[in-house]
Amino acid sequence: MKLTLSKVTVTCMLLITAILIIMLFPISRSGAKYTHANVSLTSDAVNSEQTLASADENSYDHYLRKHKNEPHPTDEIVIQGANYIVTKDMNPQLITELGGEAGKFLRTEEHGSVTWELNVPQSGLYHMTLRYFPIEGKSSAIERELLIDGQTPFSSARNLSFHRVWANEKDEIEQDSRGNDLRPRQVESPRWQEAVFRDTEGYYEEPYQFYFSAGQHTVTLLSTREPMVIDSIKLHHYKSPPAYVEVAKEYEIKGYKETTGHFIKVQGEDAVYKSSPTLYPITDRSSPSTEPYDVSKIVMNTIGGNNWRVPGQWIAWEMEVPEDGLYKIAIKSRQELLRGIYSTRSLQIDGEAPFKEMLQIPFFYNSDWQMNVLGTNEEPYLFYLTKGKHELKLEVSLGAIAPLIRQVENSVLEINAMYRKILMITGNVPDPYRDYQLDKQIPDMTKVFKEQSDVLYAVSEALITLTGEKSDKTAILNKTAYQLADLAEKPDTVQKRLSQFKINVGSVGSWILEVREQPLEIDYLALASPDIDLPAANASGLKKAGHEISSFLHSFFEDYNTIGTTTAADQTIDVWIGTGRDQAQVLKAMIDDTFTPLTGISVNLKLVNADVLLRASLAGEGPDVAMQVGNDVPVNFGMRNAAEDLSKYPGYEEVIKQFRDSALVPYRYSNQVFALPEQQIFNMLFYRKDILEQLNVKPPQTWEDVYALIPVLQKHNMDFAFPLAQTTGVPVLEVNRAYAMLLYQMDGSFYLNEGAKSGLDTETGLAAFKSWTNFYTSYKLPLIFDFPMRFRTGEMPVGIQDYTFYNYLSVSAPEIKGLWEFVPVPGFKQADGTIRRDVASGGTATVMLKQAKNKDAAWKFMKWWVSKDAQVRFGREMEGLMGAASRYPTANLKALQELPWPTRDYRRLEEQWEWVKGIPEVPGGYFTGRHLDNALREVVNNGTNSTDALYDYVQEIDYEIEQKRKEFNLD
Repeated sequence: MKLTLSKVTVTCMLLITAILIIMLFPISRSGAKYTHANVSLTSDAVNSEQTLASADENSYDHYLRKHKNEPHPTDEIVIQGANYIVTKDMNPQLITELGGEAGKFLRTEEHGSVTWELNVPQSGLYHMTLRYFPIEGKSSAIERELLIDGQTPFSSARNLSFHRVWANEKDEIEQDSRGNDLRPRQVESPRWQEAVFRDTEGYYEEPYQFYFSAGQHTVTLLSTREPMVIDSIKLHHYKSPPAYVEVAKEYEIKGYKETTGHFIKVQGEDAVYKSSPTLYPITDRSSPSTEPYDVSKIVMNTIGGNNWRVPGQWIAWEMEVPEDGLYKIAIKSRQELLRGIYSTRSLQIDGEAPFKEMLQIPFFYNSDWQMNVLGTNEEPYLFYLTKGKHELKLEVSLGAIAPLIRQVENSVLEINAMYRKILMITGNVPDPYRDYQLDKQIPDMTKVFKEQSDVLYAVSEALITLTGEKSDKTAILNKTAYQLADLAEKPDTVQKRLSQFKINVGSVGSWILEVREQPLEIDYLALASPDIDLPAANASGLKKAGHEISSFLHSFFEDYNTIGTTTAADQTIDVWIGTGRDQAQVLKAMIDDTFTPLTGISVNLKLVNADVLLRASLAGEGPDVAMQVGNDVPVNFGMRNAAEDLSKYPGYEEVIKQFRDSALVPYRYSNQVFALPEQQIFNMLFYRKDILEQLNVKPPQTWEDVYALIPVLQKHNMDFAFPLAQTTGVPVLEVNRAYAMLLYQMDGSFYLNEGAKSGLDTETGLAAFKSWTNFYTSYKLPLIFDFPMRFRTGEMPVGIQDYTFYNYLSVSAPEIKGLWEFVPVPGFKQADGTIRRDVASGGTATVMLKQAKNKDAAWKFMKWWVSKDAQVRFGREMEGLMGAASRYPTANLKALQELPWPTRDYRRLEEQWEWVKGIPEVPGGYFTGRHLDNALREVVNNGTNSTDALYDYVQEIDYEIEQKRKEFNLD
């Protein structure tokens, strides 16, 4: 035993020693040695060697090739915004004063179009710049579509984006009662801006060029999102900045001198302006070298990170320069999220890039902080600055990676198109023993495979040249390229390897997403005289060891899950929220700066797992208010006398006018209402425009159209997505919304006699069930499938999904941007020619528990929380915090209208929302979803008659309802 213990002791001592050695003598990482000079040379080589072959005649590449021999006139043509000739679906207004400037400006709305006329003296390619002011809207980027002479010049001109300007609401960062910094709220700080028309995705470093022949033309801006004020549109020739060599010679000619003895530091979190509300200060406690530093408290001491990754996003800082002269610039930064590649930034000083090399500044992967001095291996670049205040802006750029991403994206589209052709012949599950003779049926298959293999290999080699290393980023490309080359040589094996082929192509699609993101975290920026030695970016090994030990000890005393308060109040209520810390922090900030000052009620907000609510309530330890609970909770708590009836509280009737009646249905029982709705989610029909056009069909409007569409899809081995309810990870299986959609469209109901009996065994309920099961029995729709992936590949070009799927596609499927849309679901045509499109909804609610100590204060909080202003602010701040993927599906009618939806998409949502119906909750109703699913599987798996199957299970549902009604004395 003694021997064993000594071995353990020795082992532990060796491990501790090893850890200390690593801290004291950190291993150097590859990548830091690569400087901007290396990258720029390679970048030029890549851009000159690579040519993009796009099959899309509407692409910008095709447009440039078409006009490649046209001249580049130096004429400048200015169109005043107020001098428009015609508008459509818009009532523009003339403004004479805005943003501290006087003149004639045109206020345009978030929908409709404005057209101007211009005379072009010389034919050629022109750049276009818009001078605009971002007036108050829905807090999202402004989007416009450009038309020249009534036509869109190329497809990406449909998505021109113009940023708003954001800043911290307060100059100083506030702290809560526990001494932790609070994330500063981001507010708009609008100002006049000039934006050259360029690619929103960042795929082209140079701004767009537009061809105009000599003579009269019209220019139209079609509003797709957000209002804006336009001062002017300018046609001109964009002049690229000169190389540093030329600028350095100019320094000598003008006699500029190097300064001495100056060192100016600006903390990253002190940024004055940002292009997005996601670019708020963040905290880093991983290193003692971060400024400011605290070993245990939350300190907002850096900015950027994963939030600062989207091409086009920028952050601006102001620096006070002590004297005229030449300075060097250093950025203390960390790029620890993008391995195998580098993040790129472009630098502007007072709105202009000082020289060409500042258009592509690389920041290589390293888990430690780095002091990046802008320059080459030999010496830093020098920047001439005059005495006084200057603005430094860093913007996310794809740099030399951009042409590679374009090639891979085009390649994925080509490969997916070929995959669909193969699928049309082999089906989803090919027969491995059958010779489909694919190379004969699809003559260009092997050619496409070979070409795309060469493309992916070339991109992989270019990446290695740019980054100086092989990585997982090149491995994905090489693996897919190898398989494509092998399939080209052995076309008879394609059907056997189709599933792995699909996986590899999906991996390349994910590669595009990963490489497009360019994260970078900044601690501070330094402006220094050339003779100043810059401080080390990292702390010493001893300081790191001390930091780790101290941080470990403090973890026993600090509670990072409790959100402290900033204000004192007379009354206090406990509120539980079951989502993430980000949501809780946003809500807490809203409470502290809005709710508590207005009402004098303090809120003790706690992050609690939703599953704990029932047990805590039984133990008498529950909150006053629980937020974001599922639809099954309120009525089940209410029946057990654990939830408060809200209909008796003052102002209830006014509160519920903010929602559609369907949103309250799940929370209403026996003339009582046990919750207020927060979110309401319902289904929409999603479809791929490109594929339906190829098949020469339109998106279905009625179920007859669906019945006609499915054979067309299946003829080409595609499918229609008719999803089932989620069966895993949920406490109660919800009623299938596909069946509910059919039932409601047939004018049926789930329960009869005020919830005393199931309505599924009525003639309507049985007919709806038969129609539903027919999709799986007669039309052989799949029961299990990965709709997001199959929608992206085109295997399921049409499907019904809840509308939050829109958020996923907007963020996670860039390769099909502009190729899909969503519309209201199909329905039954009525005698008057209208189409009935009823859908069921789900969602979350906020509930007041019976044991609440201060019910009046709890009611005031609930009213405030579901109000339009609170919901709009929460939705915008969550989208600002986490991006478009987290767009909030609020149940408040006016709030959804003010969230940043594109106008056309919001109108489609509103059209469907008018048909939304809620599914009621009754005692024993949890059996409905479970046995409805059982009945479906009985029909599909065992071939049982649909009427018999459903009738048998309805008996079980009715029995459970009867037992529960007896338990609660409801008969």
